[in-house]
Amino acid sequence: MAAPVYADASFLVSLYVQDGNTARAVAAVEAGATPLLFTPLIRHELRNALRLCVFRRQITAAQRESALHDMEADAEAGVLHLAPVDWPKAFTHAERLGRSHSEALGTRGMDVLHVGCALALRTKRFVTFDERQRKLAELAALDVEL
Repeated sequence: MAAPVYADASFLVSLYVQDGNTARAVAAVEAGATPLLFTPLIRHELRNALRLCVFRRQITAAQRESALHDMEADAEAGVLHLAPVDWPKAFTHAERLGRSHSEALGTRGMDVLHVGCALALRTKRFVTFDERQRKLAELAALDVEL
């Protein structure tokens, strides 16, 4: 298995819902940005992001259901690699990162927690379309792809 990649919800939504970043997300996966780590936090955030897409009228409820089905199929196929998180470690990393960088970067708690999870999982590769999160991941010495 190739070195796993931590993908945040901004990246994953673009894989499952047609948007302005879909072509870049698909190209990254085709170029080897897999397997994508799939933590309980990412699963929750992705599911909720898809529901918000319905609320915002970006997709229909049927499209949401199709995206959720595709997500679960990808988890079963190993494209999304289910990964348990050592939560105390993740929160320790997140607190350190937040203390050091949030005031300068304006990163939100969830973004900091995702980078903390990536560090706790000891992955070196990270993908996101969120610019502040990208900067934080780079400062955390992660290889940010895209």
